[in-house]
Amino acid sequence: MKFLPSQLAYLFSERELRTNLNSLLRYIAFLAALVTLYAVLFHVIMERVEHQSHSWVTGFYWTLVVMTTLGFGDITFTSDIGRVFSIVVLLSGVVFLLVMLPFLFIRLFYAPWLEARMRMRAPRAVPANVRDHILIAEHDAIALGLIPRLQTNGIPYTVIEPDPARSAQLAGDGVSVITGDIDSADTYRAAGAARARMLVVNREDTTNTNITLTAREVSADLPIAAIAENEDSVDILQMSGATHVLPVKAQLGEYLAQRVDVGRVEAHVVGSYRDLLIAEVPVRHTPFAGIEVRQTRLREASGMSVAGIWQRGRLQPAYPTTRIDPSGVLVVAGTRAQVDGLNERLAKGRAAEPGGAVLIIGAGRVGQAAAAALKRNGIRTHVVEKDARALAALAHVADEVIEGDAADREVLARAGLAEAASVVLTTNDDAMNIYLAVYCRRLKPELRIVSRITHERNVEAIHRAGADFVLSYASLGAETLFALIRHRETVILGEGVALFTRAVPPQLVNRTLQEGAIGTLTGLVVIALQDKDRFVTELHSGTRLPEGSELVMIGNLEQRRAFSEAFGRA
Repeated sequence: MKFLPSQLAYLFSERELRTNLNSLLRYIAFLAALVTLYAVLFHVIMERVEHQSHSWVTGFYWTLVVMTTLGFGDITFTSDIGRVFSIVVLLSGVVFLLVMLPFLFIRLFYAPWLEARMRMRAPRAVPANVRDHILIAEHDAIALGLIPRLQTNGIPYTVIEPDPARSAQLAGDGVSVITGDIDSADTYRAAGAARARMLVVNREDTTNTNITLTAREVSADLPIAAIAENEDSVDILQMSGATHVLPVKAQLGEYLAQRVDVGRVEAHVVGSYRDLLIAEVPVRHTPFAGIEVRQTRLREASGMSVAGIWQRGRLQPAYPTTRIDPSGVLVVAGTRAQVDGLNERLAKGRAAEPGGAVLIIGAGRVGQAAAAALKRNGIRTHVVEKDARALAALAHVADEVIEGDAADREVLARAGLAEAASVVLTTNDDAMNIYLAVYCRRLKPELRIVSRITHERNVEAIHRAGADFVLSYASLGAETLFALIRHRETVILGEGVALFTRAVPPQLVNRTLQEGAIGTLTGLVVIALQDKDRFVTELHSGTRLPEGSELVMIGNLEQRRAFSEAFGRA
């Protein structure tokens, strides 16, 4: 009962709602006047035409009975004029009382009241006992990827949502959220910004600048990670006070460029962690095609770890007896010297034929970043795009630009699809990328297809369409932010697959890797061990796990959750 007055007070405090209620009251007054008019006419007709006498209460009673279509029939007219009057009262009652009144009541009072209830229930402050939490400026695709990672690691978070109704809806869905204006310092005080671990600013660049400046009023020491849509905004966000600025779309283009295959028989470094390098080796044209993992003798010959095998978008475990498919990509981990030694070994094998230029479809920010990265690596690029203005931005980067629709076979032929070894799909439309993956795979079955995706829900679909490597904007942004939060380097191996570290759980201390059965229980691959000041990369089944050491592993989010369930959170 105490909640109802506060809801009504909030309802009447809004100017628009007060206007709605005034309109509803005016309509009710109109109905009251109409009922009174009908009651007066009832008396006039009854007395002068029907020669009957009734009380005023009876007049109002008859009017409401007819207007509401109850029709008891205890009081009726016998004359034609009386019956015509009854019809008019009946029809007006149906329209004004049974149709208009409920509609206006719901529209002008009941719906605003329900919305007021939702707005009142929206949380407005983070509890005072919550510390070291992550503040997120918007519940977008990146936040959807980041939140499960935070939950898996037991890190508290709060989303800031300016719309109270949306905030209440998110809270109902189980999201930790508060409502408040994102450009108000009071909001960040209520969110506990001074005691937070980090603020993630993930709205448009102009809004991100405003948020950063506002948050700095509350806390000068709060780490702020800002997502930059445009690379030109990086400097502005840094000057506004952002600690870290992440041009995720540019990073996405660079990651996609790393995954192309241009016929070179070599290990491509795709990430690093301290002295450990993660590299990928396209199996085709290498001595590893068609043999078992143990027959590669990589661990025995160089000490490198075989972390897994990419097979059409899925990182498969590399067991000793796993046969390496020629169309797969081998993922290995080792030091710089070990990677160089592997490349020397591969160079002694049969060289592959040159693969020609890489075909990029889409000249947006992701496509531009991919083309620039390929140019830095000395790889020729051809870009297909319908928008002439977007192509103009690539004129100094791409070797050839082709204006046209990539769904047109003649356009792809002019772009050199027949000679290309790889195609990079960078359009912002998931459906288009899926369509092009099917189309390109059909035109050239041996082609390596690398694609971006916007929504993680479409990852499975584009893999089925024929893409070899897929990375989503949301997944990359979430993993990069999570790496910042955990104070480690970002290593993205593929969609949902990343390198991460965990302290050795108490139940695994002084046990060997074989006894711990981490891979069997979780599917994770242990590639290194940080033992105090010693970084161990040459691991084997008998390697013991000392107390206080840290595991360096590769796996996806589900596997990381399995690790937490099996051995507890870090």
